[in-house]
Parts: sequence; C-alpha cells; structure tokens
Amino acid sequence: MTMSPPPNYTDEQAFIAALIAGDDRAFCEIISRFQHTMLCIARAICGDTFADDVVQDAWVAIHKNIGKFEQRSSLKTWVITIVSNEAKARLRRESRKVSLEELDGEVPGSYLDSNKFKSDGHWQSSTPTWGCESPDELLEEKQLQCCINKTLELLPPAQKAAFILRDIEQQSFEEICEILHVSAANVRVLVHRARLMLMQVIDRYQETGTC
Repeated sequence: MTMSPPPNYTDEQAFIAALIAGDDRAFCEIISRFQHTMLCIARAICGDTFADDVVQDAWVAIHKNIGKFEQRSSLKTWVITIVSNEAKARLRRESRKVSLEELDGEVPGSYLDSNKFKSDGHWQSSTPTWGCESPDELLEEKQLQCCINKTLELLPPAQKAAFILRDIEQQSFEEICEILHVSAANVRVLVHRARLMLMQVIDRYQETGTC
C-alpha cells in the first residue's frame, strides 16, 4: 500500500482549515512549529516549575477552540496569546497576585531617568563599539552565548517575555501588547531594559572575557 505524501502546510489558510477539520498531521505540524516558543513564553511568565503543565493546558485549549479562531491575527499570535493567558492564570493560582509590571519592578516611564536614553526612548549615544568585526561573530562565541542565556534566565519575567517576543520571535509591539496585556509604553520599557542588560553583559565580556 502506497503511503500518501505528507501535506504541504506553507499556506496558512489551508493549514488552519486542516486544523479545524481535525487533521492529525496538521496538529503534529503545529506542535512542531510552536512548542519551543510556547515553552519559552511559559517559562518567562511563570517559571520552569509550571511551564510544561501550562503548555499542555494551552494545547488542550488550542485543540478545543481552533474552530472558533476568527483569524483576526496570525495563527502564531493566537497560539502565543493562549499560552500567555494560561501562564498568567497559573501564576495567579499560585497566589503570586502581582501584575506583570509589578513583577518587573518598574514604574512606567522610569527608564527615561537613565542617562542611557533620550526623552523619546532612543539611545543618548551610539551603541558601544564591538570588538569583533560584527555582532554576529561576537554571538558565535560559545562562552558569550552561555553568558547571554544565563542573563536571559535571570531577567524579570515581564522583561524576558517582552524581549523574547520582540527580538527573538519578531512580534510587533501591537501583538506583544495584546499577548501580555500591557500598554505600548510598557512594552517599550521592558524591551529597552532587557536590551540594556544584555548590552552590559556583552560589554563586560569584551572587557574581561567573563560574565
């Protein structure tokens, strides 16, 4: 018996239609695409202890509600929003009743006091000179990558989530506002804070060769 070739899900509309129809291969594909991202977001919001359970709950919710997906956003944004909501609900259930802004410990707009930024939120001066020929070459250094990964794990949850969504997952600020339920101003604060912390790690590594 000849096996049918695997379907091509490059067309998002066809992919969503297959998910709604209950195609098992489509669900294997969506898990393959988004599992890692979902775990990153869950860990950023509620920590490693609950992340796996949160993602499992999110997949149950996705399977149950895919037929109600109205496609007002991309499938990826919808999936990330679900896991973000599940993670925040789990955080509340664990009696850590603190908003994402409070978890971050920031007062909106407080980053403007830093001499690193202008009043419009942009850098006061150009970013530091790189010791290597390009940032890509610098990031290829295994030890530095370990430092960066360690720093990401130590970032406050809101900063980490905003940074991952913006600089790794390339989500728009509008999508991040929707996912994290914070204002556009706060999203920019969170991303700037995370970038500044990572820049300091890179500067220190250039100067000392250590984290």
